[in-house]
Amino acid sequence: MAIAKEHEMHKRRFNRNMGVGLTLLAFVALVYGLTVAKMQTGDMMEANDHSPRVSVTPAEPTE
Repeated sequence: MAIAKEHEMHKRRFNRNMGVGLTLLAFVALVYGLTVAKMQTGDMMEANDHSPRVSVTPAEPTE
């Protein structure tokens, strides 16, 4: 038996915190899912820094 009754404000606060927590959990799951999907493609993943990749640039002609 509780010493004090839970106030209605505490119930509303708990529901709001539960909603924020579930939203945060959904966001984390989305980011994780996108990360796993990108990793499964197996492509060369390099930063989008707009510089030519060494692996793609043509080799210098040797004489």
